[in-house]
Amino acid sequence: MEPDTEPASRYAVRAGSRFPPGATVMPGGVNFCVFCRHATSVELLLYATPDSPEPFQTVTLTSEHNRAFFYWHVFVENLPAHICYTWRVDGPHDAQRTGLPSDARRELLDPFARAVSDVLWKRRTAIESPQTRHAGHRAIVSEPAQSAPRARTARSLEDAVIYELHVGGFTRDPSSGVRHPGTFGGLIEKIPYLLRLGVTHVELLPVMAFDEQDVPPAAAARGLVNYWGYSTHSFYSPHPRYCTDPTRAAAEFRALTDALHRAGIRVLLDVVFNHTSEAGEAGPVINFKGFANDIFYQHDPCDVRRYLDYTGCGNTVNCNHPLVTAYIVHCLEYWVEEMGVDGFRFDLASVFVRDRHGKLMDDPPLPWAIESSRILSRVPLIAEAWDAAGLYHVGAFPGLAWAEWNGRYRDVIRRFVRGDPGIIGEVATCIAGSADLYADDGRLPTNSVNFVTCHDGFTLHDLVSYNGKHNEANGEENRDGSNDNLSWNCGAEGETDDAGIVQLRGRQARNLMAILLLSQGVPMILAGDEVLRSQRGNNNCYCQDNALSWFDWRLQEHAAGMLRFVRELIALRKRHASLRRRRFLTGRPAHGHAMPDVTWHGERLHEPGWHERGARLIAWTLGGEERDEAPLHVILNMDDAARRVALAPLEGRCWHRIVDTARDSPYDIVPSPREAATEHEHCQVEARSVVVLEG
Repeated sequence: MEPDTEPASRYAVRAGSRFPPGATVMPGGVNFCVFCRHATSVELLLYATPDSPEPFQTVTLTSEHNRAFFYWHVFVENLPAHICYTWRVDGPHDAQRTGLPSDARRELLDPFARAVSDVLWKRRTAIESPQTRHAGHRAIVSEPAQSAPRARTARSLEDAVIYELHVGGFTRDPSSGVRHPGTFGGLIEKIPYLLRLGVTHVELLPVMAFDEQDVPPAAAARGLVNYWGYSTHSFYSPHPRYCTDPTRAAAEFRALTDALHRAGIRVLLDVVFNHTSEAGEAGPVINFKGFANDIFYQHDPCDVRRYLDYTGCGNTVNCNHPLVTAYIVHCLEYWVEEMGVDGFRFDLASVFVRDRHGKLMDDPPLPWAIESSRILSRVPLIAEAWDAAGLYHVGAFPGLAWAEWNGRYRDVIRRFVRGDPGIIGEVATCIAGSADLYADDGRLPTNSVNFVTCHDGFTLHDLVSYNGKHNEANGEENRDGSNDNLSWNCGAEGETDDAGIVQLRGRQARNLMAILLLSQGVPMILAGDEVLRSQRGNNNCYCQDNALSWFDWRLQEHAAGMLRFVRELIALRKRHASLRRRRFLTGRPAHGHAMPDVTWHGERLHEPGWHERGARLIAWTLGGEERDEAPLHVILNMDDAARRVALAPLEGRCWHRIVDTARDSPYDIVPSPREAATEHEHCQVEARSVVVLEG
């Protein structure tokens, strides 16, 4: 990671400009700018490399020449790209006013850094010995990523099939066979796999630079690290470990988005603007605490030294302060315009409705500022509509066009498939797009992002293989992770040689995947579920950067039948617009069709048994959405016994059984009705199975 040219012994400087913030390569040199309201003096330290023991030049800024309002800025002439830098600030030692005393010896990381290095970072040292000289994160002067302009994308997720994956874990296993495992480049090599699977969007777990050392002491003692990445410190910078050369981080990430776009796949980022890796009072000072502690975080109004924690991570971003709102919006716009991102999923987004003291706001500025941005108004925005303090906004997140992770969908479908009786009304509501959550205020089925598994919790394989979590490997004596998984192990806990249990687990996995892809709304699949990847019952692998979390590419062979099933299900969803309706189902004919858009049934036609306490079967007929589109008849039987189910009559057509999860591959799904068995007035549906018939 050497600079393009050797730095001179000393570079000339001039006043510079407060716009743009960060380090910006310009004709004749680099402009540096940082915000610090309480600073009385500021220094810029320049390093030749990320691990240089001493800066080759220290630039002292003065209020007279280098300050505009609360911004400090300087232009360094002829400075080459890829030089590293940090800041030092001094100011009033008034903890009651700023929340944290300034320390002129501590080096700070630029909050606007486009690339960072963590080769010298030691979190424990930063906490226990914060005055250690020239140790810590360093920002890297980064040139803009070069790429052709991209047409703005529409916000809609109408036809989306989202695939949630971890950039590092997707290719870090030796079985991936890529040239650069665990990197953006490694993911590029796996684009053909994504194309064959048929997904339309990838949702990347956090790729903004995060602190891998931010784990509890018990986990750190075991050599574990922050794997998921929900510990961001540099929101403008790609994570250095995902790059082959961190000095060219922006270019490497943009190469990934460009490659995915050429393949017709769009990119969503899981972003973490609810907290940072600086944690609470006992956490390290990295950047925001040193530059704008009183503005950037929520504090106890009775003692500003204490951080309010609605995230479970020690601090809460004060996201509705005007300057912080602007920082977040501009950052998101940067990732869209400069880095090629197509949309965002916001972690613990209910934090966005809290004011500086954590109280709820009627009209919080941040959600509205994001969705009304000229740039962000045209990309999907997805909220994880809850926070760690119990605030739950599913169905009610502020704004107009925000989609939401539908946690209620997950819970209802899990309960139904494991065999809970008497909830078919809730099941039908979820399958139909959750109109009870979204229709009353003009929202659409696409406001519901449906999922049965995600990174946080059991994988699909483990959901049908474990009754309880098994997180001992995390070092927390199995206390971490959710205790309420709504899972069923099918008769044995964990791995088993019992052929009957193994067969039933496969059927249950197919049931869950089939229901997900047959539901109105936006389906999201967890990477690896299509090949039944297991975490051996660990439902909280946030700290497991190892084979427990990585994608094992050998599973393509071992679980070839499941992989084929998921591919064909996605293809079925794409063939039938009736599974991707733009409006909620009404029970009336649409677009000139004679058949209603939906008709609900039970074992007998038009008798769904909404109020039967023991009901475990629901069926429905979907009329076509487009001209000449064939109707579908879907039957979900989660009972322990087979059922003989009546079929809706068709004029001049017959029903073809195209999906039957009770059958083994390749007979569980057929790609064309012409290859399927014909059914007439009734259909035999086996216990715990899903059947789909096409007219």
